[in-house]
Amino acid sequence: MTQYGFYFDTSRCTGCKTCELVCKDYHDLGPDILFRRIYDYEGGSWIKTDEGAWEKTAFNYHLSISCNHCDDPACVNNCPTGAMQKDDETGLVNLDPAACTGCEMCVKTCPYLAPRFDETMGVARKCDGCLARVRNGEEPMCVGSCPLRALEFGPIEELREKYGDVCQVPPLLEPTTKPNLVIGTCQAIDSDTYNLDEGYVANPLEVI
Repeated sequence: MTQYGFYFDTSRCTGCKTCELVCKDYHDLGPDILFRRIYDYEGGSWIKTDEGAWEKTAFNYHLSISCNHCDDPACVNNCPTGAMQKDDETGLVNLDPAACTGCEMCVKTCPYLAPRFDETMGVARKCDGCLARVRNGEEPMCVGSCPLRALEFGPIEELREKYGDVCQVPPLLEPTTKPNLVIGTCQAIDSDTYNLDEGYVANPLEVI
């Protein structure tokens, strides 16, 4: 199996949410379900120095996050019916709606809030990495739609070799499920300059 994953470049993302909208359109998602979400994360302020000058500690950046198709996915491990599964060919985590009973265990255990419960259908739904497109040699819809090319998709080892292995920045939790995600950081995520722990998600109603 060749494990696939995503690369996201925070220095390129402007928070335009094109990837969100294209994903919703392609998967015909209702207003209450997002497979890909854009976190607007910000914090800090301006500080006046003893000399009377102003120094900036304020920062802002965006994170485009969907399912991270983890090596040790909590949704798969906690699904009582086997509806959640990793694809044998690509490693992409997908859902068999016919086997889903709507128990929401995947929703409750995923640290990235990737699975969502569809009230209308009575089952969980989640990003599958556009599995059908990938099997056909195409890239996920979100990747091709990004106007600034902040997203990239491919074998995760190739992405890590090319971009490094950073897979966590605030507000993401410390990785425990071995996510197949690589994050390219920008100047605003320099923890030596900014106290990122004091930041907050500025658009909680859009992502939670």
